[in-house]
Amino acid sequence: MIRTVSSQLQLHLYGEADLIFSVSVAEGLADTEQLTITADDEPVEVHEVIGRHGTRLHRVAGRPGPLVLDYAATIVGRAPEPPVEELDVIEYRRPSRYCESDTLFAIARSEFAGLSGPELLAAVDAWVHERLVYVPGVSQVTDGAVKAFLARRGICRDYAHLVVALLRALDTPARLASAYAPGLTPMDFHAVAEAFVDGAWHVVDATGLAPRDSLVRIATGQDASETAFLTQHGAAVDLLWMRVDATTDEPVFDDHRRPAVLR
Repeated sequence: MIRTVSSQLQLHLYGEADLIFSVSVAEGLADTEQLTITADDEPVEVHEVIGRHGTRLHRVAGRPGPLVLDYAATIVGRAPEPPVEELDVIEYRRPSRYCESDTLFAIARSEFAGLSGPELLAAVDAWVHERLVYVPGVSQVTDGAVKAFLARRGICRDYAHLVVALLRALDTPARLASAYAPGLTPMDFHAVAEAFVDGAWHVVDATGLAPRDSLVRIATGQDASETAFLTQHGAAVDLLWMRVDATTDEPVFDDHRRPAVLR
């Protein structure tokens, strides 16, 4: 399988800003890759910082005015399965900013009593899929799993946050991953949950909008606070335009009855 991904962001900065982009595929995945960031059509210096799970952050000291990011990569084949670290199993069972598993504890224990392993993942996947409606633009960047549960609607990150929170409430380690998603409609950066069962990390995508086997990992973390495609400090920034593309050279069909691994 050959997967080709790309993205372009056009920004306007209203002052000097510390910008952190998370749009590059995770460390070691790309066979070919190009990242350019320009301000007033002039290249700017980019500093790469490697985070956990191979997350690659690109930091730029932005000045007032327009700034454009262009990224493209080709991924041939599949990467090894994600390694399992003891710290992950500990940390990814805790409540977090957007995944309030402590608040949803009673609901999770009532709805999924007696389930574990792949059976639990399938049940949570189906439960969230049936109860939320995918509606672009309705959720705010400050909304978490509880808000998504009450509103009964949201986008991919809302689905993923609710899945993660429910699984953590059931003592199952779960985390969020951002990804390029060939086959996704509408095309965008995508967010999915990963759950640790039977000794491995398995993808749970309750939106059902993209084949899990075609996903390409970008960032991995507790929730959207650690996987956002852009973080800014120091000045206001407008996102004027964004384009995301992801394709694969062969059709991929997803049988949601079986586990899948993001790689």
